Amino acid sequence: MSAALQVTAFGLALLSTLFLLLATCTDCWMVNADDSLEVSHRCRGLWRECVTNMQDGVRTCDQYDSILADHPVKIVVTRTLMITANLLAGLALATLVLGLDCITFLKEDPCVKLKMCYGAGVILGAGSILGFIGSVWYAVDVYVERAMLVSHNIFLGVHYDFGWSCWLGMAGSTGCFVASVLLTCCLY
Repeated sequence: MSAALQVTAFGLALLSTLFLLLATCTDCWMVNADDSLEVSHRCRGLWRECVTNMQDGVRTCDQYDSILADHPVKIVVTRTLMITANLLAGLALATLVLGLDCITFLKEDPCVKLKMCYGAGVILGAGSILGFIGSVWYAVDVYVERAMLVSHNIFLGVHYDFGWSCWLGMAGSTGCFVASVLLTCCLY
């Protein structure tokens, strides 16, 4: 039972960490489009902004000036939280691999291997919380930005939606949290 639970948690943690990594690297955190004309589709990400022409499918991306330049708070905070979540999830995966029962590393001391799995669960939980906070922070800021435009009567048919990268970050964080619960609460 313990080995099957460990392998299940490892698979879920691996998939969720890949989701977090993809969410951090991709550039579609916020989508805005013109409802009236449906001419272009704009995705804003943590690293660049891309515009896709809906008629011919041509995509043009603009990199942000520099990582050290002044950026909006939502981008800086989300970058920081997502990168930290990725690093913690990677560390947890490395620790979990060494703590799995099916790996022969420290095979003669199962107590240490169990502690490694427990530690990996705690680290994975911390990473999942940071990733979830980063994803939700960005999503709430997108909602507030849209609400400010509407309240100032600047809303001219442009709508803001959460992009697939934002949803991917939330899904990856949730999966890491579930794997963390499996490793910390259910393993014993």
